[in-house]
Amino acid sequence: PVAVVSSGAKSILDLPATLEMLETRRVPVIGYGVDELPAFYSTSSGLRVPHRVDGPREAADAVRAHLAVPGSGGLLIVQPPPAGLALDASEVGEWIEEALRAATDNGIRGGAVTPQLLGFLAHASGGRTLGVNIGLIVNNARTAGMVASALTHRP
Repeated sequence: PVAVVSSGAKSILDLPATLEMLETRRVPVIGYGVDELPAFYSTSSGLRVPHRVDGPREAADAVRAHLAVPGSGGLLIVQPPPAGLALDASEVGEWIEEALRAATDNGIRGGAVTPQLLGFLAHASGGRTLGVNIGLIVNNARTAGMVASALTHRP
């Protein structure tokens, strides 16, 4: 069993299907200070998360409760990108559509699509997607560290 902190699923994925798949596989999705699934580069996806916590202690309690259930697996804690770094969801959506068209037009398929899309997004955004990526990695690691620390200090 594992608890993962992320900024939601990559925007290039089908987010409603991703949430449904996680639910089907009994992976709780918990918003860290949010009620909505972040869309990786953007704060908003329009999709509500089933659970919310508002700090590392609450998150640690949720992890403990989940792991106490026999046969439980992973748990996903989602938080938006740091304030000031998040990109506009509609703008990112337009870039993704354009990138997918370019991939199709160039015959790019399978595992080669994701690197192509990420490169396209970096170019289209003037490097802003890379900046968001770095910021959310640091932010997610910080939150994961705080939750891990709270897990080691039993109430």
